[in-house]
Amino acid sequence: MKTIESLIKLHYPKAETGAHITETYLKYLSDEHGEDLTKMLFATSVCADDVNVSTDFRRVLTRPFTLGGLGGMPFAGFTGMVAYAHHIPDGGSGFIFYGPHIGITDDGELGRMRRPGQKSLSNSCGALMLALSRLEANNDVYVPMNVEYDYQQILLERMVMPYKQEILTASNRKKAITEVTYKNIDKQLHFLIKKAKEEFNCKRLYLLGAIIINTSPEYNDYVEVRNFEVIDLEKLDSHTSTSIMEEEAFKAL
Repeated sequence: MKTIESLIKLHYPKAETGAHITETYLKYLSDEHGEDLTKMLFATSVCADDVNVSTDFRRVLTRPFTLGGLGGMPFAGFTGMVAYAHHIPDGGSGFIFYGPHIGITDDGELGRMRRPGQKSLSNSCGALMLALSRLEANNDVYVPMNVEYDYQQILLERMVMPYKQEILTASNRKKAITEVTYKNIDKQLHFLIKKAKEEFNCKRLYLLGAIIINTSPEYNDYVEVRNFEVIDLEKLDSHTSTSIMEEEAFKAL
């Protein structure tokens, strides 16, 4: 019988446990970049789903500031990013962890999971799986119509609509819609940071982008890192960022 780790790595070969990601990346920021973690303000742009506690960043870093909503999209927008920028401690820096999540069952099915206290399986990410089901509807062409009582879900669906063909022709649609969402979160966060750059009272902002993989309660959740970079806010126009993943010290971890 395959282990949960081996099942996860069939889809996400670079995934590591959330605890490992937390320890490795925070230690790296402290040791290699000389960051004082007590002055680093943590923010997230992950889904509002209660299962997204894969990492322990919030146990080490102060607060966090919540930028994300359904699907992990940064629904706090420009105003939220400005507020986050204003809250960073004097002499400190910012750290944003972002990305969508996807469940996996004990036998390796993506897009569903067994949640704490429940016997039955449920969708994860529920918002993305709902969006997928609407993309798959073949009776009528689905057009997301904005309603004030469900605007995050509608905007999430509008975001994935341009990728409908890519998602529906993928070998695994649930994985595909998650990948599309990651790219959009990453793009929107970079846009918001650049737009709000004058509001930051710090020199550096670190970004860690990933896919979160949710498992059953008795197993560790996993995280597959897709982006790890430092943004020099003073040089944002001329030199946006540097990928930490290309540094020799990081490769040697």
